[in-house]
Amino acid sequence: MLSDEERQRAADMILSAERTRVECPQPSQTWPQMTLQDAYDVQRRWAQARIAAGARIVGRKIGLTSRAMQMASQMTEPDYGVILDDALFKDGARIPAGTFIKPRIETELAFVMGEDLAGAGCQMHDVMRATDCITPALEVIDYRTAVPRQIVDTIADNAAFGAIILGGRIFKPFELDVRWIGATLAKNGVIEESGLSAAIMGHPAAGVAWLVNKLAPQGDGLKKGDIVLGGSFTRPVDIASGDVIFADYGPLGAIGVSFE
Repeated sequence: MLSDEERQRAADMILSAERTRVECPQPSQTWPQMTLQDAYDVQRRWAQARIAAGARIVGRKIGLTSRAMQMASQMTEPDYGVILDDALFKDGARIPAGTFIKPRIETELAFVMGEDLAGAGCQMHDVMRATDCITPALEVIDYRTAVPRQIVDTIADNAAFGAIILGGRIFKPFELDVRWIGATLAKNGVIEESGLSAAIMGHPAAGVAWLVNKLAPQGDGLKKGDIVLGGSFTRPVDIASGDVIFADYGPLGAIGVSFE
């Protein structure tokens, strides 16, 4: 367990890396005794600093929703971070690649909450009832810490969140079977990845239910209007300045974005 001073130092390191676009040392290397509780508190301190500088939390992201990624990170459950309004983009956006250090992009679904949802014992049907709408989304992931990373480094680094891009067709939660939404992810005209939303813990709402239960002991939860990224169902694709990304969700439309 870290002291308050050590947790603040870790948050300041990540803030500096984000500002300078230069990776910082892994907190786990500086403090090998760092726990998951420490890591989430570092994330909270980082978010508080960003809010104090003018940013606003508009939702949450869930990561490590696939078994393969959990095994790679030596975790048995997902992790989570916050979505800030200055990292929210729309279909067709031109995003400065220099905003990130080593960005990669993934296909996801975003849940937009129609009502507050909090408390232990949350199930998938609770998530579906509390959701106003669901929409295709892309997540840019970006690490501010050096390699090799441990899971505490990723969590402290806001679960590697870089940006979110929304687009495609907005639909109601019971309008479609959200387990069977497919997408292809192309870079510069070449399809690099494809996937099916059932890869997200068997059902995209499962990760959201996990998040609500995880936040419950803290007296926290999801708020009406929150955007929740449910997790990726494709492997991440590297992106750089000059790249054009096109994610095709079939009948749910597409998202196109460029990096410059």
